[in-house]
Amino acid sequence: MDTTYRIPFYAKVALISISAFAFIFTLHIGQGIIVPILYATIIAILLNPLVNFLLRKNVNKIIAISIVVALSIFAVLSILYLLSSQLSMFSESYPQLKAKFNATSAEFVHWVSDKFNIRVSKINAWTKETQSEALNDFAIGDTLAEAAEMIMISMLLPVYLFMILYYKPLLLEFIRRLFKLEHHDTVTSVLASSKNIIQTYLVGLFFELIIVAILNSAGLLLLGIQYAIILGIIGAILNLIPYIGGIIAIALPMIIAFITKDSLTYPVLVFFVYLFIQFIDNNFIVPKIVAARVQINALISVIAVLIGGALWGISGMFLSIPVTAILKVIFDHIESLKPWGYLLGDIVPTTPKFSFAKKPTNRAVDHPVSN
Repeated sequence: MDTTYRIPFYAKVALISISAFAFIFTLHIGQGIIVPILYATIIAILLNPLVNFLLRKNVNKIIAISIVVALSIFAVLSILYLLSSQLSMFSESYPQLKAKFNATSAEFVHWVSDKFNIRVSKINAWTKETQSEALNDFAIGDTLAEAAEMIMISMLLPVYLFMILYYKPLLLEFIRRLFKLEHHDTVTSVLASSKNIIQTYLVGLFFELIIVAILNSAGLLLLGIQYAIILGIIGAILNLIPYIGGIIAIALPMIIAFITKDSLTYPVLVFFVYLFIQFIDNNFIVPKIVAARVQINALISVIAVLIGGALWGISGMFLSIPVTAILKVIFDHIESLKPWGYLLGDIVPTTPKFSFAKKPTNRAVDHPVSN
């Protein structure tokens, strides 16, 4: 007699919904702890080959990890110094930019007044009211708290990075012991695939960053836009946010071109230059250097970026693609989750097994009723 208890469908849906809500809520409230650990883990996977290289040269483990962490910190500080030196040039001409912006704004207000027959005083009053409301909505306390949190994460990240690299064998053994012996080969395959994906993806992002920064800076220099190098680098960094950052990156150089140039032709030219660079990036650079590593389709990528942004802000947008790629690897190795791994992938079937356009055939034959 089969005494197996079957959970009703509605109960399964309720359990899955409650579990998903609890999991997402935990991710949201634990952002300050989870995000730096994820960043440190991803960076540790990227730097692990360099640590292994030093270990093969008979360098002490603690010294090898310390050297790698110090080099990574030095690289980050060098990039920040380059950006700050370019930003200092921008700040020196801030008064001129502000004066030009105010003059342009005044001309725009008079144009709107003439075209729509609205008094200038009324437009200025509405502008001041909007600015005051924006300042009231801008919570200084929350902003300071977020800045303090970012500083704390920046201080903890090297510590996390060192500890993860040092205790890597312990962590791997812990993951291995979570599963039964017959699943160890699958676990090893998942870990190896995840490591390769993260390493190749981050290396691809690095090369994409360099190429896009060079293209942005070269395009702005050819147009004679001020602060071309810093704008090109900022645009390349924003472009790392998939599908969204590239759109945001266009706005800043267009504003600078609008303020610093006397003709509206320059903002339009900046727009088309960045549009051309985005076309090259999306159709040549990303497919060949970045997308080939993660094998996530565009629809899932956009959804993952939006979910990551809703959970963890900008950090979530950066982490969304590698985390989704790791989830796909896990799904592909679990039989019951393989359909979800297929959904995340970029393989589109050319001949679907079924079509909604087909009408079901009625195999029953109706016979006329004989009297």
